[in-house]
Amino acid sequence: QVRLVESGGGSVQAGGSLRLSCAASESTYNLRCMGWFRRTPGKEREGVAVIDGDGGTNTADSVKGRFTISKDNAKNTLFLQMDSLKPEDTAMYYCAARLTRGACPLNDSRRSTFGAWGQGTQVTVSS
Repeated sequence: QVRLVESGGGSVQAGGSLRLSCAASESTYNLRCMGWFRRTPGKEREGVAVIDGDGGTNTADSVKGRFTISKDNAKNTLFLQMDSLKPEDTAMYYCAARLTRGACPLNDSRRSTFGAWGQGTQVTVSS
């Protein structure tokens, strides 16, 4: 089973930046779809950004232009660069990887699609 470990969360003021990292226990080159999702209490889990095996990305409209997903296959690490943070970005952020063949969907966080998940890292943005 693939193990994913997130880091880089924290507290920041609005307008600030954070960079989340997700270290994978196996080659990210072989993980053909990885993504970042977030959840706030009382809300459903939301897709933030995904990246496929060819480096193609898809980013949620709510963070487009502010967040950038990337992957370093040499380090087996997925990143999420978050700039111009807003209070509404406050959430627990999760890294996920698809373990089966198929598309790389932003809006499908079911475990049948993304079979591996990290434990999450908290991001808090104050106004």
